[in-house]
Amino acid sequence: MKPLVHETIEEQGEPLVPAGEPIPGLVGIFSCKAPQFVPLSLARGPIELGRTTHGALLDDDRLSRLHVRVEHEIGRFVVTDLASRNGTYVDGARVQDRATFDAPRVLRIGRTILIFVADVRPYQQGTVTTRGDMIVGPRLADALARVARSATLGSMLLVTGESGSGKELAARHFHVSSPRATGPFVAVNCATIPVGVAERLLFGARKGAYSGATNDAEGFAQAAHGGTLFLDEIAELESGVQPKLLRLLEVGEILPLGASRPVKVDIHVVGATLKNLRAEAAKGRFREDLYYRIGNPEVRLPPLRERLEEMPWLIRATLQKSGATLEPHPLLVEACALRAWPGNVRELSHELRQAAENALAAGRTVVEAGDLDPSAGLVLVDDNESGPQNASKPSDQRIAEVLRRERGNVSAAARALGMHRTQLRRWLARRGGYPQAVMPDEGGHITIDTE
Repeated sequence: MKPLVHETIEEQGEPLVPAGEPIPGLVGIFSCKAPQFVPLSLARGPIELGRTTHGALLDDDRLSRLHVRVEHEIGRFVVTDLASRNGTYVDGARVQDRATFDAPRVLRIGRTILIFVADVRPYQQGTVTTRGDMIVGPRLADALARVARSATLGSMLLVTGESGSGKELAARHFHVSSPRATGPFVAVNCATIPVGVAERLLFGARKGAYSGATNDAEGFAQAAHGGTLFLDEIAELESGVQPKLLRLLEVGEILPLGASRPVKVDIHVVGATLKNLRAEAAKGRFREDLYYRIGNPEVRLPPLRERLEEMPWLIRATLQKSGATLEPHPLLVEACALRAWPGNVRELSHELRQAAENALAAGRTVVEAGDLDPSAGLVLVDDNESGPQNASKPSDQRIAEVLRRERGNVSAAARALGMHRTQLRRWLARRGGYPQAVMPDEGGHITIDTE
């Protein structure tokens, strides 16, 4: 592992709060042209940031001498602009004098970007590193540590997480952390296996087992003997094959198609899915006995929006692959940090490559926020969808949750979701107004802003 940057400015000494109690804070992630990683604790009270504080993080000539004060009061962050020359921005909106926020994400002062964190301790204990092709911050590092422990203690693992969050890379980490690291790693996407051929592809076939079977054929399970079989999108594995996979997991045997005797196979198995496999089993769409066998231990990979400390490093790494000397503008970093990125790192990388091309076409070496596609990283909402109010889809559930948290404030909810407020208003209009999950404030009112 190669450490990127880790500058801590906390004083050494005894814990400042009882063990286990969260310590709110900030993490500096970008300044001027460079990614940073600087955790800042609010345990001792308010902190003031400016050109005269915190060393290299704030070596930014766009900052005032004392620029902003940040404090935490009763579960909320309070941000006070100290009459700064260039303004203070929270989630892209300028702070006038003093403002209070329930769940802010990004603070921008000058050309410096910081993120708000409910508990700064993991960031004080960690850093941002590279592991092969992965950029790993403290949140992801914790998940990968659990993957590695699973690899030394057992032979199975379920990895869950959104599309593009790195499930195959986690499976490879399981493999290289296991005693079978020198064995084969065989990856199979269950969602792409044609109907009716999963059994043959997974477990092999004997000569004459079907028309055209002129020779014995090895399956993926045999190919992984002595190593790891990775079953991506395991929830999509056809039901007729699931009991045969269960037998492999329980007794280490498979029965190739057309064979009369089982074959011993010695493998570790990692399954991955973006679905809730327990819920799929409860609804009869996945075998319960197979779920209980492969669903423990389970490691969830946090989505990119929960690991914003990685964002500047991912941006820089992607731009460096463009073949040109390109730098990110601070507003690009802010724009990326404020979007939801439902496709996670995969989507971010794709959109940044296009943004880099746009900057080069304009004759610039600095990639700006305007080079991003307006829809890049936003929650996908079908503007043509019709029908009754519906909050069954994951994106709908998240929208309803955020609207409830923001007490119906459309602009605030749209910023948190990475959507344009016009998109969110269309979503509401299609459902005849607010879903039942959106509750009014104590006075019985729901705010619908019209800005």
